[in-house]
Formats: sequence, structure tokens, C-alpha cells
Amino acid sequence: MSKVTIVSHPLVQHKLSLMRQRDRSTVSFRSLLGEVSELLAYEVTRDLELTYEEIETPMAKMLAPVLDSKKIVLVGILRSGIGIVDAMLRVLPTARVGHIGIYRDPQTLGAVEYYAKLPEELSGRDVIVANALLATGNTAIAAIDRIKEAKPRSIKFVCLVACPEGLQSLEESHPEVAVFTAAVDERLDDKGYVIPGLGDVGDRFYGTK
Repeated sequence: MSKVTIVSHPLVQHKLSLMRQRDRSTVSFRSLLGEVSELLAYEVTRDLELTYEEIETPMAKMLAPVLDSKKIVLVGILRSGIGIVDAMLRVLPTARVGHIGIYRDPQTLGAVEYYAKLPEELSGRDVIVANALLATGNTAIAAIDRIKEAKPRSIKFVCLVACPEGLQSLEESHPEVAVFTAAVDERLDDKGYVIPGLGDVGDRFYGTK
């Protein structure tokens, strides 16, 4: 799995450990998710290209490196991906945003799409797909399938926690997609949940059950 980057920065690992705690409040969980997501944004954008433009400092003119973040598209998978995208927008405020609604069928564990709204003209743009967990991989694969129809320049996938089964499935379906995650956990259980995982991130983030 050469396309997988585990972000091992101590701040990321510490904040993720706090998020894992069962009794963590909704307010605290929500805040921590935003903090971890901002830190992950630095890693997932590390290889973005810079151009140079002339600016004037208080002292002199210079050619300064700048990022064309208008070419970046953040796509959140509903629901838990929205918290990640919102946090990353604080780092990439001019990025365009798309949403894909997909739920996991409780019987088959297959992905069922119910909503999709993506920016026009994805061709030539770099897309970052966000979801809290990479469990079976079916949701990520379905979202990337949809995004590929628009022929973006590149696609990356970012999540808080992944597992070996999901990584293998995603690699088999989309081997060119780089994955960025804070942790790769032990396994899936028979209901398709990551163990030890984070629980249902959407419920914990929004305070629902």
C-alpha cells in the first residue's frame, strides 16, 4: 500500500486519542475533529504546486510563491465528511466544495448514493475527498467512481481512521488514489465497523444516535 500516508505527528495522534474516548462530549469531539482535520490538510496538500507572482513588501518588491487554491476541490461524503471539509476550508478558504450523500446498506454493507452536487468543470482540478472513516471502502469507492466521471486532474482521499480491509478494497478499485489517514486500526467487525475505531462519527459529531 505505497499510496497510504499515516500522519504520525504527535499533535494528530494525541488529539485522535482524545476523540476515541467513549465519554467525550459532542462539543469536545466536534472541536477535536476540526483540529485534527486542519492538521491533516497540511499533509494532504504538501505536494501542491506553487507559482510565483510579484508582490511588494514594506521593504522591496519580490517574486513570492503562491498557491492557486481555486484549483482545489474539497468533496465531503455526507455526513461525517462535512466536519473535515469545514475545517480544511479554514486552511484553503478559496477551495471549491462538493458533497456526495452515500449511506451503507445495513444488510449488504454496499454503498447507496442518494445525493451528489459537485462543482462544474472538475477537469484540471485537484480533488480531495473526505470521510471520517475508511471501513469497508465501499463508500469511498462509490464516491470516487462518481468524481472520476468529471475527469479531475487528481484525486486524494483523507480520513481520520482507516483499516486494512478498506485500504485493500480502495487500492484494488482505485490504485492511483493516495490515502491520508491519522491511523490504520486493527480490523472490521461483522457489522462493518472499524475496531477499535471512533464509533459512529456522524452521530458523535452531530449529537444524534
